[in-house]
Amino acid sequence: MQHRVYFDNASTSNINPEIYETYCRLLKENYANSESLYEEGSSINRMMEKARSAIAGLLEVSPDEIIFTSGSCESNTSAIKGVSLALPEKKHIITTAVEHSSIMNACSQMEKLFSYRVSYLPVDQSGKIRISDLIEELDEDTALVSIMMVNNESGAINPIAEAGEYIKKHSHAYFHTDMTQAAGKLPLSMNNIDLASISAHKIEGLKGSGILIKKRHVPFVPLICGGEQESGMRGGTSNAVVNAMLAKTLRLAEEGRIQNHDRIAQMHDHLIEKLQEIPGIELNSPTDSVDSIINFSYEKIPSEVMQNALNQKGFMVSARSTCDSHSVNPSYVLTAMGYSTRRASCCIRVSLSARNTIPETDAFICALKEIIEHYG
Repeated sequence: MQHRVYFDNASTSNINPEIYETYCRLLKENYANSESLYEEGSSINRMMEKARSAIAGLLEVSPDEIIFTSGSCESNTSAIKGVSLALPEKKHIITTAVEHSSIMNACSQMEKLFSYRVSYLPVDQSGKIRISDLIEELDEDTALVSIMMVNNESGAINPIAEAGEYIKKHSHAYFHTDMTQAAGKLPLSMNNIDLASISAHKIEGLKGSGILIKKRHVPFVPLICGGEQESGMRGGTSNAVVNAMLAKTLRLAEEGRIQNHDRIAQMHDHLIEKLQEIPGIELNSPTDSVDSIINFSYEKIPSEVMQNALNQKGFMVSARSTCDSHSVNPSYVLTAMGYSTRRASCCIRVSLSARNTIPETDAFICALKEIIEHYG
């Protein structure tokens, strides 16, 4: 049977064995509704609230500033709509031209349905925003600024600390950042940040699990109405055991970030070096991107053809965000970075984890050379 190599960790990750074992054990006994008044429900509620406090400690915020969600798509959408609709007197949102589709589509809805004005900040060729562009767009009508910390396609790291500092000093706007691709890869800080999104399945946790960090002072209209779950901020019966597992997921991801940094960096540098030796390969990720994401193009072979060819050789990769994987359009991220339509139509994203190895990267390079020789 063909050995399969998973190089699509930015799409989703293999579940950590510790998370799987603990979840299965807890799920067998903890089936009661966490809002129930009898002991079984109260016990599950205490477990979930203990996890909320642990997450708050890791992120240095208050427990009541943690809202459990189904993942970053919900968290991102809630941040955009929840804050904007709570400030009906302000009709301006600032985001970037390279955000995840959950942000882009939420902003588009605010434009079309509620007549909001949305500014999409451009990025430079390294995939990052320029603070000067943010300064130019920020005004008294701005309700919210949303800028992702790490781009999911290019791996570019935005100047979030600098952006947050400027927004806090020079405006009354609230600042949201999508931390989905930063968690477990970079140190996280909520300094000068009002809201942030994190998803568990990107860091070896459970799918359908995430958080929106929303600081107390931030006005907010719930996206999902229901009972008083999540302090009235997110209705619906709590997925209590899944929520409880997120604390352990974040803790293990942070420990892994520290322990595995050098190993992943070594794989990243080795793969970059080997890719640069192949004629026609163009690197799209900036030199200072996160080590886990490498984006490149070979303009003679379209993304879909390359993906299928690599799949046949046992390598699982993507071309862009998996939420947009069925799109035949060029990558809007690479287009925004100034690359040609052809280059943006021939991109491949390799995303690494500590489970990968140097021999796997060497085997990938061999397979890539064979495909180029056959198709290119």
